Amino acid sequence: MPLALTFCACSKAEPGLSEGGESTGPVTLSMVDKNATDETKALYSNLWTIQKTGWMFGHHDDLMYGRYWYGTEGGSDTKAVCGDYPAVYSFDFAEIMDDRHDTSVKANKLRRKCMVEAYDRGMVLTACMHINNPLTGGDSWDNSSREVAAEILKDGSETNIKFKVWLDSLASFANNLKGSDGKVIPVIFRPFHEHTQSWSWWGSSCTTEGEFKALWKFTVDYLRDTKGVHSFIYAISPQMDNAKTEDDFYFRWPGDDYVDFIGMDCYQGINNSVFVNNLKVLSMISKKKMKPCGVTETGVEGFTAEDYWLTNIAAPMAGRNMSLLVTWRNKHVTEETDKHYFSVYPGHPSEDSFIEMYERADTYFCEDLPDMYTMADDVTIN
Repeated sequence: MPLALTFCACSKAEPGLSEGGESTGPVTLSMVDKNATDETKALYSNLWTIQKTGWMFGHHDDLMYGRYWYGTEGGSDTKAVCGDYPAVYSFDFAEIMDDRHDTSVKANKLRRKCMVEAYDRGMVLTACMHINNPLTGGDSWDNSSREVAAEILKDGSETNIKFKVWLDSLASFANNLKGSDGKVIPVIFRPFHEHTQSWSWWGSSCTTEGEFKALWKFTVDYLRDTKGVHSFIYAISPQMDNAKTEDDFYFRWPGDDYVDFIGMDCYQGINNSVFVNNLKVLSMISKKKMKPCGVTETGVEGFTAEDYWLTNIAAPMAGRNMSLLVTWRNKHVTEETDKHYFSVYPGHPSEDSFIEMYERADTYFCEDLPDMYTMADDVTIN
């Protein structure tokens, strides 16, 4: 039986008002891609507008699998608890791009299906890319060589050619990823995430500042200008687990013309002081740069606190001008001893806390969203 899609049309808060209720004037935002599709520009405008009244809850791979299920039609740990899908669907482009695509045909078919269903429901899509190491053949955490970025940037090298083939695969997928309305689906794309850390082949121990910036620009230029991908909102997402300053967020910043969305992956545990500090800094940078912002990854692995969602998520996020917060995945498990989960699921002790967070006026889930793919009234894009 085909999935009965529920489209999101209502809103918890009146758009166009700030946290205190005062009117806000129109703004003009600038995007990396001047030829972005109408739907992509509209999504970008709404990312800016929605953070005035609240934030969207998201969960990585929420539609693809959950703690005790995989590939179930209409499945979602979030929906199973609160009765609604998350507002943001997060996923990984890696197996679509790199050499694993030949062995991941079934999984990639399911990924695509979930992406389309998310868009058709009115949800917002965001993607990272844990792609393999194109030089060594290892995974994305293979930081054994400091030459990967340098080889990618060397035109005509074997690694350069391989990396461009991977980008070709991504471009083909993105340009043919369409909703039931026939329109190309916009995606908040965050390449080379957590670049502040040392564990990835693109991270701080494997690239120089100049190499990272050049790699970022090369990737954006190739997708946008060479391959004609015009459905991406480019997001940077440094890892910010400890209390950070504004300068920390600008670590290897590729330039205002190459960043649309300012995120942070903040695995601060239950340390609200760290989280609030970083939220304040991120919000300040967002206003200064006139770019929407949000928490692109967070969570506590295997958490059991009953009040987690109200105390450690909703309270710190309140009034911070974030457009979204995305928790990491709930791994599909067969053994209860495997505690690799970062969000709620049926039977978890935080269920009641999650439902209370869901019912708050400043949290957006799927059914709360305005039409994210129609331009916000108070925003102009150039």
